[in-house]
Amino acid sequence: MNFIVSSSTLLKQLQLVNGVIGSSVVMAILEDFLFVIDNGVLTISGTDLETSIVTTIAVESNENGCIAVPARQLIDTLKMLPEQPVSFKIDEVSLLVEITTSNGKYKLNGENGIDFPKIPEASSDEELLISCATLSRGINKCFFALSTEQMRPAMTGMLINVNSEGLTMVGTDAHRLVKYFRSDITSVTPQNVIMPKKALQILKTILGTEGNAALRFDKNNIYLKFGEVNLVCRLIDVAYPNYNVVIPDDNHNMLNINRLDLLNAIRRTNIYSSKSSSLIIFTLKGSELQLNGRDNELSHQEANEQMLCDYSGEDYKLGFNGKFLIDILSALDTDIVRFEISTPTRAILIKPDENDNDENITMLIMPNFINE
Repeated sequence: MNFIVSSSTLLKQLQLVNGVIGSSVVMAILEDFLFVIDNGVLTISGTDLETSIVTTIAVESNENGCIAVPARQLIDTLKMLPEQPVSFKIDEVSLLVEITTSNGKYKLNGENGIDFPKIPEASSDEELLISCATLSRGINKCFFALSTEQMRPAMTGMLINVNSEGLTMVGTDAHRLVKYFRSDITSVTPQNVIMPKKALQILKTILGTEGNAALRFDKNNIYLKFGEVNLVCRLIDVAYPNYNVVIPDDNHNMLNINRLDLLNAIRRTNIYSSKSSSLIIFTLKGSELQLNGRDNELSHQEANEQMLCDYSGEDYKLGFNGKFLIDILSALDTDIVRFEISTPTRAILIKPDENDNDENITMLIMPNFINE
């Protein structure tokens, strides 16, 4: 089996697929790319048995066949080459892969492509179309709030719920929560699935903002196709917590404030707060917001700032984790943000002051206990 391909074109596709290949694998062949040539099209696959990526490129070849090629060696080789045609010659008996360039030859030991794990294929033709820009935006809004605690597997992934009312994406670690909703994306077949963090991290890197992504679902997997890329990932098969019960709806105290001004003030104040709690204290009184950060273990370390704000409500003192607030404010992109406050001990909602007609973003943070 022989083929010729552009070095840079091949490298670009290999780097897309390489994101699924783990550093610790349970089978040696999982360190490989699967190459399959059929009628002048090279299909490249990679998997860790949980997440898989498949993509295709055109090559010059009059033969069909398959081979598993060591991923790291091949990528490292192509990275060092200038743009040029690269010739691959595969001995289907010895499984030796010989790569010929304009000034060198390289030989790799391949493996039998038949032994490569079979990648699941969608059993349903029903698909949900989402623009890549919208899907990317939803992932980026929710991703920072995902939990890292494996004891809570549901929270390590992002909930995707779609029905006749719209699309909802949710991420939470029980300290903060993001709910991203689109009313313009609906489905007559309701879906409620949890997509794992690794697949989301890969999509953050490779999805882009052009064109549409087609999503299909079955009991075990979610299937995404965008451009020439197919991504398959196994779903997290546990129940997602009822996040709606922690979203208060009786918020009578409203704070509107410039997002970047507040973000920078928190970043400065947080330098002086306790490293363990990252506690920032908000004191709301009239049209002024006071921020305080201090480390109780270092009696003289403290920061205080005052800001003008638009506040209507009772005088309150609220404690927040400064790092969590920085994440939330960094994920929003409006000039003005609104804090909706019920009481100092219940969840606080943080929203853009204005949402697009089809989009609604709600972020939530649990307040910290203030020990005076």
